[in-house]
Order: sequence, then structure tokens, then C-alpha cells
Amino acid sequence: MEQTKKLDMTKGNIDTQLLSFFFPILLGTFFQQLYNTADAVIVGQNVGKLGLAAVGGTTGTLINLFIGIFVGLSSGFSVIISQHFGAKNNRLVSECVHTSIMFSLIVGIIVSIFGAVFSKIMLLYMNVPENIMPMAIPYLQIYFLGLAPNLIYNMGAGLLRAVGDSKTPLIFLIISCFINIILDIILIRFLGMGVVGAAIATVTSQTVSAILVITVLSKREDALKLYIKRLHINFPELGKMISIGTAAGMQSAMYTIANILIQASINTLGTDTIAAFTAYGKIDTLFWMTIQSLGISVTTFTGQNFGYGNKDRVKKGIIHGMVLAIIITAIVIILLKLFGRTIYTLFTNDTSVLDIGTAMLNFMVFAFPAYITIEVFSGSLRGIGDSWIPMIITASGVCILRIAWVIIMVPRYPNIFTILWAYPLSWITTSILFIIYMFGLSKMKFWLKANIY
Repeated sequence: MEQTKKLDMTKGNIDTQLLSFFFPILLGTFFQQLYNTADAVIVGQNVGKLGLAAVGGTTGTLINLFIGIFVGLSSGFSVIISQHFGAKNNRLVSECVHTSIMFSLIVGIIVSIFGAVFSKIMLLYMNVPENIMPMAIPYLQIYFLGLAPNLIYNMGAGLLRAVGDSKTPLIFLIISCFINIILDIILIRFLGMGVVGAAIATVTSQTVSAILVITVLSKREDALKLYIKRLHINFPELGKMISIGTAAGMQSAMYTIANILIQASINTLGTDTIAAFTAYGKIDTLFWMTIQSLGISVTTFTGQNFGYGNKDRVKKGIIHGMVLAIIITAIVIILLKLFGRTIYTLFTNDTSVLDIGTAMLNFMVFAFPAYITIEVFSGSLRGIGDSWIPMIITASGVCILRIAWVIIMVPRYPNIFTILWAYPLSWITTSILFIIYMFGLSKMKFWLKANIY
């Protein structure tokens, strides 16, 4: 891979650089989401709503718990590498590359074993209906057994993005996504393997993406070059990366734990609601993948310019990121409002499921703007290494409030809309807390030594 594959964000037009980095990440996130979405669509159409419920809400929430923690940790790895890259320190970039891949391999093996062994127990604690368990258990077990390649790919993709190469991970995701879809069709529709086929298809495609990213890293001719025989742990650099990434990992874990409680509450409302919520979770990723892709762009942009010491570009990057986030969110809201029910029909034609799901979507879309500040501000703060306070803010505003709402209010008013209100209330609260921190006591403000707003 040539040196030109890097994107130096320390110079040039800010909007152009943010968008040129954003769109490949967005497309990559889109194809990554297609892994499970393809499973849900093909299973829903060929197995029915029980299968849809099994491969979606409950199993997806548990999978996201483990993957989310790791991706959060890996964000710290990307931040440190982007800072070393901005500072032109090739030796430390190389050390971090080998440490990152070794770390992902070790964690992947441990989590795979743990998840496969305890799948049934985790599903039982989430109040999964008995009629869904025979499908949910094998799906989750197979997914966990193949989790290591997923973690290796995510880490490798993060390394490439840290130096500005967001296009290569996109290509790999496109390839693996089409492999997943083809295998889904063969294993589910033609071989009748049901949810087991869906799990095998996903794991196989993720293994392909891991092989591709390792191959490309091994063939690079710069500081990012990976030597398999040199895989090791540089504990000082690992400590720095985990110090930043732990906060993001804990933040992701808190999100998911709160969502597990929400999913457990939804599981008490019947199969139709579970299936509707499963499909909703796939549809609303249109918003999450766009806003989070922008957040990654802001993090990388901030990290490189922080490492370079360019304060003016950091200031402008935050402002431009907010403007882009507002525009993107408005577009997503319009699209989901106009075409939401039509998209739902991709998953199921069951009228009851469609009615419940459309009502969910119509309620939630107008709450999306409340999340913009959280993503942009936390992304910029992570870019300069300020991750613990944002994690605490998120844990307090989103997670604790959401958990309290589910525990206190849902038993009193046990319906889907009571559950859904947990989302906008927590986003609004957290956004207010982030604004107060950014304007008042953040590391960002003190580093800039001027009012950036």
C-alpha cells in the first residue's frame, strides 16, 4: 500500500477533508451493518417473525455489548496512532500497530470462548421467550465462536483510518458483505439452515475481512507495515492506548447495558413487539452510522491536528463538524419519515409487526437531533486524549438515567412508548452536560487557551 493512501489532515480545506474521510467510513459502516441486516431480512422473509426476533434484538444487543467494548478500546489505539502520525513518529506508530493486532487476537480468543459457553445463560437473564430460545441459542453461540476475526478486522481498519486511509477498509467491507449476502441466500433459502446458516454466513464473511486487512497491513511499505513474526505487546504504549480507549469502551458498555434492560422489558411485550423492535434497530442505523461516521472523522481530524499542534484547525474542525452533523441528521429524518414503513416491509409483511414498528420509528426520528452534540463533542475530546470525563458524562446522562427510567417508570406504565421515552430524555440530558463541560472545564478549552466558541 502506497504512502499516498494516507490523508494528512493537518493542512487543506477542512470541509473537504472531513467529508472525504466521512463518506468512505459511512459506506464502510453501511456495509458493516449489512452483515446483520442481511441476516435479519433473509431470515425474516424465509423463517418468519420468530427467526427475525432470534437474530435481532436480544442476540444483537448481547453481541453489541462485547463488540462495543472492544471497538471503544480500539478507538484509544486509533487516537494514539493518529497523534504519533501527526507528530511524524514512525517508530511509535510501528510499535502501536503490532501491539494493537496482538491485543485484538488475545481478546478475541478469550471473548469467543466466554460467549459460546455462557450464551444460554445470558439469553435466559434477558427474558427471551421460550419459543425463540431454540433459534437464539445456536445463532449466538456460532457468532461468538467466530468473533475473533471480527475484532481483528475492526482493529486493523481502525489502524488504517488513524493515518487517514478510510477507503481500504471500505473495499474490504464491500467484499465481505456480498459474501455474507450470497452465503445467506445459499444457506438459508436453498439449504434451509435457518438462523444457523445466518450465523455461519456472518462469521465466514468476517473472517474474509480479517484476512484482507492483515494482508494489506503486511504489504505496506511505511510505518504501518505489519510483520506477523514481530507481533508483541509494548506495554507502555498499550497502557496509553487502553487509558484512552477504556473510557470509550466503558461508555459503549454502559450504553449496551442500558439497552439490555430495555430489550429485556421489550421481551415481555410479545413476539410481534420483539420482531418490530428488531427491525427498528436495523432501520435506525441509517442515523447512527452517519452520525458516528462523522464522529470518527472529527476524532481523527482532531487527533492529527492536536499532534501537530494546530489549534486553529482544531477549533474550526469542531464547528464544521457540528454544522455537517445538523445537515446530515435533517436528511436522515426526512428519509425515514417518508420511507420508514416501506423499509419495514423488507423484513416482514406481518401487519401487526409493521404497525408497531412504524409507530416506533415515527416516535423516535424527531429525537435524533438531541444526540448530535454528544457525538461531535465526545469525538473531538477523544481526539486530544480527553476521554474519561466524557465517559462519566455519558454514563450519568445516558446510561444511569435510562436505567432508572426503565426500572421506575416501565413497571408502572408497561407499554412500548414508555420504554422508548428513555432514549430522548437521556440524549437531551447528556447533551446539556456536554455543552456545560466543553464551555467550562474541558481539557480542550484549557489546551486552546481561548474561547473557541
